Amino acid sequence: MPELIDQLSELSTFAIATACGVHLVVFLMLAMWARRDLRTIASSLDHFTRDLKHRSVLDATAHLSDQIEAFVSDVNEVLDDESRTVERQALLERMKYLDERRSYVNSLGFDTTYNMARTMIEAYPLAGVLGTILAIGAALQSDPAAVAETTSAVGVIVGRFGDAIWSTFAGLTAAVVLMFLNSLLEPRFGRLSENRTHVRETVARAKRELSFAGGNGS
Repeated sequence: MPELIDQLSELSTFAIATACGVHLVVFLMLAMWARRDLRTIASSLDHFTRDLKHRSVLDATAHLSDQIEAFVSDVNEVLDDESRTVERQALLERMKYLDERRSYVNSLGFDTTYNMARTMIEAYPLAGVLGTILAIGAALQSDPAAVAETTSAVGVIVGRFGDAIWSTFAGLTAAVVLMFLNSLLEPRFGRLSENRTHVRETVARAKRELSFAGGNGS
């Protein structure tokens, strides 16, 4: 048991650094995932609104989220104006395209992964404290013969104080770095969630109103 505690104490700093590296990779993958989903949503809405006479097409440098909101606004304008029968019919005919690519509004996998990555940041300071406790515990569990060479067990603890400090330092540093990265990505991910919500609401409204109008027309 003392040997196990000693090994865990020695590996704690390395384990925290490795976990932080994996965490950074996860955030990078989430950023790429969000970018891909934005492109998919924007492409789907671009195809959906292609036949509208007055369609918002922003500058190429505009953010995809802004373009998505512009497309959503275009669809709502057509739905609000019942006199635009030709455009309403065009949207109804293209509704099947959106149904075939409904994956563009699926968010459970992304939201679950991001929630886990964001929540686990809080574990790093605790892991650093745990590494410190393990270092102190390893010192207290040291071989009595080794302890006898020092004035007391406190001397052994002081000898291992470096391991304890590095473990805490690694945990706090990892938490600070990941919190900073999360603060940069959170607005983008929040905007993506808003885009999905607006698209869901607009598509549901379009299906409801256009299908009803088409049924009355027939």
